[in-house]
Amino acid sequence: MLTLTEITAGYGALQILQGVNLQVDEGEIVALLGANGAGKTTTLRVVSGLVPARGGSVTFAVQDITGMRSDKRVAMGLVQVAEGRELFGTLTVEENLAMGAWTANKSERREALDQVFDLFPILSERKNQNAETMSGGQQQMLAIGRGLMARPRLLMLDEPSIGLAPKLVNQVLEAVQKIRDSGVTVLIVEQNAAATLAISDRAYVIENGEIAFEGRGTHLLDDERVRQAYLGM
Repeated sequence: MLTLTEITAGYGALQILQGVNLQVDEGEIVALLGANGAGKTTTLRVVSGLVPARGGSVTFAVQDITGMRSDKRVAMGLVQVAEGRELFGTLTVEENLAMGAWTANKSERREALDQVFDLFPILSERKNQNAETMSGGQQQMLAIGRGLMARPRLLMLDEPSIGLAPKLVNQVLEAVQKIRDSGVTVLIVEQNAAATLAISDRAYVIENGEIAFEGRGTHLLDDERVRQAYLGM
């Protein structure tokens, strides 16, 4: 579904990605792990079109999208939920969700809203509440829900559990599995490496802008090099 081939990218004179190769197949949860500053978020931004690739190619659904605008990628079903949630605080839950469905028609919006409320019942209960008055966990659910409103084929999540209590981290990762089971492929960047590897079909570890390890999620979880370097075990 998604293939990155020899991607280089950066900001100004700073080169971040040094030839990244990564693949996500339909129906998978794929994790991208690594230390702060390793290039995880930059990789997602290249895929979503927010950062241009300086070299290499991005292919989605057998189409080269390397130079495509971000909004065109969203219309194709490639959706990113950014780190930090980036909600509209003074808008209600339902209004925030509606902002994610700008490419859909009325019936599609209704169907997507029902699916989001089924996944996160608390959002249905709080649909008339302003986003800024919700807890951190509820805001994260809303951010993911807004991404789902765009009816993605591939949903990219950037640090969805950041700042959450352990119980809420588990709830978010359980939701990620349900999203995959509903037919949406997931590419996730996550600081909680051990828990993320446990639910991932495959994973990549990025180091200094290059892929250092790749493999099945459970295999990397048992890899002594990965355990020592990234899991603190």
